[in-house]
Amino acid sequence: MRDIPVGNGSLLVNFDEKYQLRDIYFPHVGQENHTEGFPCRFGVRVDGMFSWVAWDDWKRELRYLPDALVTDVRLTNENLGLEINSNDLVAGDENVFIRKVTVRDLFGKDRFVQIFLHHDFRIYENKIGDTAYFDPETHAIVHYKKHRYFLIDTEPHFDQFATGRKAFRDREGTWRDAEDGELFGGAKTEGSVDSTIAVHLAVEPNGAAEFYYWIAAGIDHYQVSHLNARVHKKGPGEYLQETLSRWRGWLSRHDAGVSQLGDRLAGLFRRSLLVINTHIDHAGTIIAAADHDVAERATDHYSYMWTRDGSFVANALDAAGYSDISRHFFTTCQKVVHERGYFLQKYNPDGSVGSGWHPAWDAGRNRELIPIQEDETALVLWALWEHFERHRDLDFISGLYKYLVVKCADFMTDFRDAVTGLPLPSWNLWEDRRGIHTFTCASVVAGLRAAANFAELFEENENCIKYRKAADEIVNAMKAHLYSAELGRFLRGLLADGDDNLIPDPLIDASLFGVFYFGCFDVYDEMVTNTMHAVATQLAVDGGVARFENDGYMRTNENVAGNAWFICTLWLAEYYIAKARTKAELAPAMQLIEWCVDRALPSGVLSEQFDTTSNVQASVSPLTWSHSTFVSTVLSFRKKVTEVE
Repeated sequence: MRDIPVGNGSLLVNFDEKYQLRDIYFPHVGQENHTEGFPCRFGVRVDGMFSWVAWDDWKRELRYLPDALVTDVRLTNENLGLEINSNDLVAGDENVFIRKVTVRDLFGKDRFVQIFLHHDFRIYENKIGDTAYFDPETHAIVHYKKHRYFLIDTEPHFDQFATGRKAFRDREGTWRDAEDGELFGGAKTEGSVDSTIAVHLAVEPNGAAEFYYWIAAGIDHYQVSHLNARVHKKGPGEYLQETLSRWRGWLSRHDAGVSQLGDRLAGLFRRSLLVINTHIDHAGTIIAAADHDVAERATDHYSYMWTRDGSFVANALDAAGYSDISRHFFTTCQKVVHERGYFLQKYNPDGSVGSGWHPAWDAGRNRELIPIQEDETALVLWALWEHFERHRDLDFISGLYKYLVVKCADFMTDFRDAVTGLPLPSWNLWEDRRGIHTFTCASVVAGLRAAANFAELFEENENCIKYRKAADEIVNAMKAHLYSAELGRFLRGLLADGDDNLIPDPLIDASLFGVFYFGCFDVYDEMVTNTMHAVATQLAVDGGVARFENDGYMRTNENVAGNAWFICTLWLAEYYIAKARTKAELAPAMQLIEWCVDRALPSGVLSEQFDTTSNVQASVSPLTWSHSTFVSTVLSFRKKVTEVE
């Protein structure tokens, strides 16, 4: 879990629930984790006693300062008689992480406090061949390998330092050397290395002392030394104030009346916008999550752009008024779209193709497979039309029409079964089964209708007719092949077996909300109401909503359908919002929105899931999609409030 991320689009720094710095991503958000998720420790020694802040004798409160990507951390240790307050940030336009540390005495006596800050860099995600040294030119500690440099300094200047070997034979690292209060490591070490610095503070009785600490990131020594000089000249405190002003100004641009919905809800809305921002790379990619812990159980991570997730995030940002960010995302989509008109499973933050597990070859039948989740292609066009309807930026759209819209729409038009008219089998949005999925079909309808609208806009009547006809055919085919009269609701889909047979999949899935959300069927249609009633009743988990029946992913209690997912809970809220005709009928939606508010971390972070049995968040945290769905749903709610009696 990553409770309090801070970043600027190039440098992303994550902390875990114990306030250990765990991830340092640079130069892309989510790409090149130069700590590989290993902790960089924070220790304290006073009155002959030592403690790392990750130990159990600390009480930790991990929050943010209001309306800013600046942390507000309080660490209290009754045994040591100390309280530590920290504010962490990444400068807006410069790749420097800064921390302000204030130490307070609780015993009412003079104290000599030693603060130890440890750095476990594994540059380029590899511990081999790093170098750490004291740099006489800057009087700072520098870690480097090839084109990645990290410089560590403090103000006032640190009093001790050590570099040494770590994770090699019996050497744990210089952090062990800190526990006796003295650092005796070398001035320069190569190989698998770490470093630790010590800052000494004299704290008066019931008084406080403070210092600033920072890590500058760059591609060479000149960059980090130049950044270091700028921090010294400008003053780290000025960076703190500028960063506070920057984010509060960014949020103040758009409120959309959300503040009228109550302080807690509006607070999580604003926090969600900020958390989303930390997961958007300067290259335009929007990653799902930067929590590296998942790699320990999955040998991979979530630090990729799924264009499905990215489309939902871009749509939320558009609705909130941040069209500049969504435009960057759509431009990136045009750069990475496959020449045949579809998007692959996922992409790295720099836009290169990410890892994947959907095969492109059917080894049993010796034939090609298209390794896609077709909703990822469709949703880009859906979100792009939603963007245009809000902002009417025709010049921007004209640059995307031919090589993004037409290319994807032509693929979706052709990628259909000649008999049924439905899309051909692809992988579902949960990435765990291949077939013809109701959610995918609904998204393809939305994507094709978006393309038809664009074609009409650019007076390409032939394309307009072609795309609209394909969309209508899919809607009719959904009613004929994906609706079960016997069950009185939509199927989740038709699963594809190895012999091209399609097997009805009757499981109830929260993603069935797509049948009304993407405009395929009216929200009051009996087919929709029956389907959503099944979702609401069969997937209910202690006030939230599970993904689908018998979802075993990270579930700890087999007596429930699965863990509650924030996005699925909010999808049901969208249904109640869509069908509400009076303010009273909006009450169930608000109940679900508040369920999410109540289960956010104290910092305001939302993970992927909530384990209602142990009453804790589960899986990666934060999940960008969870936060964007919260933003979208709150805006939907606010808009409906103004429309109903």
